[in-house]
Amino acid sequence: EEAVFLRKKITLVRAFSLLIGSMVGSGIFISPKGVLKNSGSVGFSLVVWFTCGILSMFGALCYAELGTRITKSGGHYIYILETLGPLPSFLFLWAEFFAIRPANSAVVSLAFGRYLLEPFFAPCAAPVPAVKLVSLLGYYMVLTLNSWSVTWSARLQTALSVVKILALALIIVPGMILLAQGHTENFQDAFDRQALVLDKLPLAFYAGMFAYSGWFQTSFVREELVRPERNIPLAVIVSVITVIVGYMLTNVSYYTVLGTQDVLASPAVAVSFVQRAFKSLISVVPVLVALSCFGTMNGGIFTFSRTLFVASREGQWPPLFSMIHIRRHTPLPAVMLMFPLVTAMVCIGDIYHLMNFFSFSRWLFIGLATLGLIVHRLRHPELHSPFKVPLFIPISFTIICLFTVAMSFYSDPVNISIGCTTVLSGFPVYYLIIHRQMSSRCRSPFYYLTHKLQLLLEVVQQEIKTY
Repeated sequence: EEAVFLRKKITLVRAFSLLIGSMVGSGIFISPKGVLKNSGSVGFSLVVWFTCGILSMFGALCYAELGTRITKSGGHYIYILETLGPLPSFLFLWAEFFAIRPANSAVVSLAFGRYLLEPFFAPCAAPVPAVKLVSLLGYYMVLTLNSWSVTWSARLQTALSVVKILALALIIVPGMILLAQGHTENFQDAFDRQALVLDKLPLAFYAGMFAYSGWFQTSFVREELVRPERNIPLAVIVSVITVIVGYMLTNVSYYTVLGTQDVLASPAVAVSFVQRAFKSLISVVPVLVALSCFGTMNGGIFTFSRTLFVASREGQWPPLFSMIHIRRHTPLPAVMLMFPLVTAMVCIGDIYHLMNFFSFSRWLFIGLATLGLIVHRLRHPELHSPFKVPLFIPISFTIICLFTVAMSFYSDPVNISIGCTTVLSGFPVYYLIIHRQMSSRCRSPFYYLTHKLQLLLEVVQQEIKTY
């Protein structure tokens, strides 16, 4: 009885909550170990955290300009498609679906399960099978919510953003109190050069940038944003500055209470922190951290489903995934598609190996997207953009991204080679299926299956264009 399309339901507050909720997740509670391990010392790890924050701001500003220039949803995918062409955009989509997104979702899900169960098994570590079971249950809950309602997903994200800030505050405040009382012994010889290994630094940056990742989330839902020309830059700038300050204070608090050996030995740094500094909250903080990870899962599903939705609409993904539920107005097929891959990666994966595995592909394509901004400026100098960043920002960000990707082959050749192979495997798929027109004999059963699934899921094509 009414037009079926994705409504504009994301206000400035919800955009801010989406960014905060996506950035402040499992990263700040699991990445300190990875950053410290690969940077070698407390001082260099703090430098890495601050540098990652500045790089995130550079990338966020580039994406804010892209979001005002290109009016479609889809994030990295649509920016690469519109600026660099269909082949690199399909390779991103291929790597995102088979490597980047399921591995990222598995990392966040495993962190959710670990922190939720940690208080029940302390001081022992939670059993791995139990962690994976709870991780999957949490992921399935978020999947169901995103299939049910856009409004309730956005409301949950707003509520959990408040929980995330509260969780950071409960770590920052006791650490700052101890630091003010003169507990600075863990900062002695903070810049110990003997422990610094240069070829491991890319992995330190991957861990740090993983914690900040999420600054690009509004670009995935651009068509559902209210007043995107104003709200995208405003939400991006305020949220990234907030997270940089929060992360720096959180890491200083970690090191004030825990020594380097304690951080490296801890499977859950925030839990170890509370055990040492604030025992009365030993059962509260892990739950807050788990809820924080829950919010990150929600934001990830919410945004990636829009990538598949847009890719299907652009003809590079099966047409079923550009369809919307007739009553719920959610991209139901796109939301449900990640279910099997995430399940498999949670069952077989380890957090830190998964992090290195997907980081290579993610930062390669983010670098290509900001390179696309430079290309788009040169091709369309006449195009007026309501938000424009100085040219040195996309140039420097692109160079750093691609240089870090190249250096990572020396740091972790096995996982990076797997990620590279995943990207390259998309070449034959593109030229055999996407680039070439399918014959009429092949098309008939494919569309028959799509029609049957469309009836089963009660979904239809979007009736009007909102971009």
